[in-house]
Amino acid sequence: MNFYLTLVKIWFILLSVAKKGSVDFTMKLDSNSHSVFSMNYHLVFCIKYRRKVITDPISDRLKEIFVRIGANYKITLVEWEHDNDHIHALIKGEPKTEMSKFINAYKSASSRLIKKEFPSIRKYLWKEYFWSRSFLLLTVGGAPIEIIKQYIQNQRK
Repeated sequence: MNFYLTLVKIWFILLSVAKKGSVDFTMKLDSNSHSVFSMNYHLVFCIKYRRKVITDPISDRLKEIFVRIGANYKITLVEWEHDNDHIHALIKGEPKTEMSKFINAYKSASSRLIKKEFPSIRKYLWKEYFWSRSFLLLTVGGAPIEIIKQYIQNQRK
């Protein structure tokens, strides 16, 4: 959980920097037949025991699974990046999006598929586990989306 607390602290630093700079605060809104909304989230998943198993091919496959399952929950992937032990995603949802159900469905399916398609992971992660039970989900809107995109894009630097 300390990892997530550190991320939240960094998040607030980014907010203060973004508000001081010359950043475009224009809000882009989505809509459906009954509402207008802007529901953006920053989502972070860590690997169980923080094992360093995410490579580019594994990240690409995790991203494909995310997009496929996200479509069933009306979730759109805006930005994706990984480090070797966690992933960051910037996503958009709708008012009826059930985030906890989506997260459970994604973690379950991706864990099963990744362990099946990349069997070498089993020497680092045993049993059915791939993801840590915890996750970080922040609503975003206080900081411009471009700042959040830059933060996610710079995770590997």
